[in-house]
Amino acid sequence: MSETVEAIPQSRRQFLSLLTTGAITGATVGALYPVIAYFIPPSDGDGTGGIAARDRAGKDFSVTELLAKEPAGGRVLSQGLSLAAGNATYIVIDENKQVAKYGLNAVCPHLGCVVPWDTGLGKFKCPCHGSAYATDGGLLNGPSPYPMPLVKAEVKDDKVLFTPWTENDFRKTELYSNPEPWWV
Repeated sequence: MSETVEAIPQSRRQFLSLLTTGAITGATVGALYPVIAYFIPPSDGDGTGGIAARDRAGKDFSVTELLAKEPAGGRVLSQGLSLAAGNATYIVIDENKQVAKYGLNAVCPHLGCVVPWDTGLGKFKCPCHGSAYATDGGLLNGPSPYPMPLVKAEVKDDKVLFTPWTENDFRKTELYSNPEPWWV
């Protein structure tokens, strides 16, 4: 008695190879998607022309409420426009109790620390290496080589919207007076 072994048809082998490759590819893409999505910043994409300033909880700031509780000359830290080093951005309340036409990226250009506003001193003071910045973010003393980056701030529908600042830098100090925006 001799047994005969049937050869597996080539089309069946191709089908199984394709099925295995598809399963591995699908699992890999499914596993990598959250990792890749983490590195892509979210976009408002609502056609408003900017990114809304948000509080710690991620809710949009109401300009009416903000101006009611903040003093003239105040600085309010928000989640804002994402720049190279981060997205913490100050909303500037001017002396007329209005939102200024500019905001300040709160990340120190020296080494990336978030720079707090010191109400008592009336300036920004970096806790990492001591750089100091004027009320408008202009450089007062180093080791930072640059002033704080500017962003445009606009009030629209009771929200503060941030867009990139591309015009000349209006701030002038003894340490830095280049009108070209270094952060662009």
